[in-house]
Amino acid sequence: MTTPDTPATAPDAPAPDASARRAADPNSPDATALRVMAGLGLLLVAVCGVAVMAVTLTDAVSGDGVGGGFVRAGFWAVGLAALAGVAALAVPGRVLVAAQYVLALAGPLLALMD
Repeated sequence: MTTPDTPATAPDAPAPDASARRAADPNSPDATALRVMAGLGLLLVAVCGVAVMAVTLTDAVSGDGVGGGFVRAGFWAVGLAALAGVAALAVPGRVLVAAQYVLALAGPLLALMD
């Protein structure tokens, strides 16, 4: 007696795609959690933006008075972090949220290097 092949064991059955495997992962955060993390990240971006401005003004007063390339890179990093945060709110993704946090924290560090 033979049993018919089920679709999961049939040789011509398509392999599950990456989105199906990702959706089945019980440890992955859902879209709401990612949006909350992105919203909190935007608050961090605002704080880091103020920190970059404070570092820049301190350098202008006590330093040589000329902002270098690292100050410019710090402002760019904070701006890109804000864009990544808005994109993570619209289309939640772990990579966008991680990029938002990394860029936000890199902004003041880059400005301090000048």
